[in-house]
Amino acid sequence: MLVVEGLPLFYLELSLGQLLRKGSIGAWKTINPYLVGVGAASVVVSFLVSVYYNAIVAWSFWYLFHSFENPLPWARCPLTTNRTEYVEECAKSSPTEYFWYRETLNITSSINEPGTFHWGMVLCLILSWLVVYLCIIRGTESTGKVVYVTASFPYLVLLIYLIRGVTLPGAVNGLKYMFTPKIEELIDPKSWIDAATQIFFSLGLGFGSLIAFASFNQKNNNCEKQAVIIAFINSLTSVFASIVTFSIYGFKATHNYESCLDRMVLLLMNTFDLMEGTITHTNLKEWMNFLNSTDPDKFSTLIPHLETCDLQSQLDTAAEGTGLSFIVFTEAIVNMPGPSQIWSVLYFSMLLMLGIGSMVGNTAGVITPLSDMKIISKHMPKEVMTGIVCLLACLIGLVFNIGSGNYWFSIFNDYAATLTLLLIVLVEVIGICYVHGIRRFRNDIEMMIGHKPNWYWVITWTFVSPVLIVGLLIFYVVDYIMSGTLTYSTWNSVEVCINQIFPQWFSQTLTGHTI
Repeated sequence: MLVVEGLPLFYLELSLGQLLRKGSIGAWKTINPYLVGVGAASVVVSFLVSVYYNAIVAWSFWYLFHSFENPLPWARCPLTTNRTEYVEECAKSSPTEYFWYRETLNITSSINEPGTFHWGMVLCLILSWLVVYLCIIRGTESTGKVVYVTASFPYLVLLIYLIRGVTLPGAVNGLKYMFTPKIEELIDPKSWIDAATQIFFSLGLGFGSLIAFASFNQKNNNCEKQAVIIAFINSLTSVFASIVTFSIYGFKATHNYESCLDRMVLLLMNTFDLMEGTITHTNLKEWMNFLNSTDPDKFSTLIPHLETCDLQSQLDTAAEGTGLSFIVFTEAIVNMPGPSQIWSVLYFSMLLMLGIGSMVGNTAGVITPLSDMKIISKHMPKEVMTGIVCLLACLIGLVFNIGSGNYWFSIFNDYAATLTLLLIVLVEVIGICYVHGIRRFRNDIEMMIGHKPNWYWVITWTFVSPVLIVGLLIFYVVDYIMSGTLTYSTWNSVEVCINQIFPQWFSQTLTGHTI
């Protein structure tokens, strides 16, 4: 996916921005006035993604502030008012899930119940947008310095976590799970849609931010060399981060598996009055069969309390998105040897740097095109325009700080960018190759870097990338049709995580017709 789609489109956007030295709207208007909508669409997508993505930065601030508490607030369940037992909602789930859904989100049981504002999270969101504003207020001068920090600090933290992660018990299980091919996933079209979406987000394709940043390059800058180096460093970083993630994930899964075995051993020993050490992890299954055959009546009383302890099922219990960052990793941090506060501060500081770095890029995809529009820049200083954009995004983002905010976040995350980005990059590559003309574009690049793009670039631009994108669009539409009724995951204090059908108004809005 990187070689035949990500890299060619990455180079295309960089060279376009460097050639025309304008933001997305101005660049596409110069290519052809009828393509100005492509630039406008990029601005809208960048703005929408910025609106919900900064909620992640706010959540990271919230967790970072709580990381200095001892013990960590997600390390154990809180007690009831009379302090005789754990809060039932937490006891039914886990301390990390309870802190995320109840203390952080204060989540309602459905999207139809808006709930109230979480004022602590509102302050974190305001702080997040204030930081973003200060990072981009001076344009490339301040943005460049910020990117140096936000790009380098995560590597340091990942290296520390790699050293710690691969030495944890069970890390090998996670790495084996990572590198074991899953054929059923490879033949699933949704996996390829997810892979394309990941490439688009990690490289910034279709957002207009690449065009905006490249517009500040020197005219003779070798953007081809930069595109290849950056794209492959990005992919190697993804593999590096995946190794860290799965080593920690393997430790967490192994810890949960062994804890389950410990509970079953203790249950059998207490019930049948066996000597300590009689039952171990290795002979647990044999003892269960033996006790069931020798005293079936007594064993039957244990059936409601028996758990199925399976390492593979623990590894298969995958989490993604916010669940991976704020539930799985926090649980692993609590159980890691050493001071949990240090691991927590490092982890959420890294998330902050990554989030702020992404926000700087997304916001640049909005600010730069607006600055190129004389009707705006003539009557409004850039600092004021930037402030208005950040303030508007912050006000819209308040929807993520109410009780149903996480459900709205999921809607934005699932539907705000994926299909739109596919359409944007499809029109981009068609606009360059068949409207502007591939021969003309090759000459433009030769004027900048001294040589024309080779046939690899030409073939991928003119044929391979467009065909792949069209195929992904078809897969996306078919997957949507075949998925049937749209559902979303909800949380309540009684049944914890359950799936519900989206309200009719949402389906009508998404499909454009009454169901």
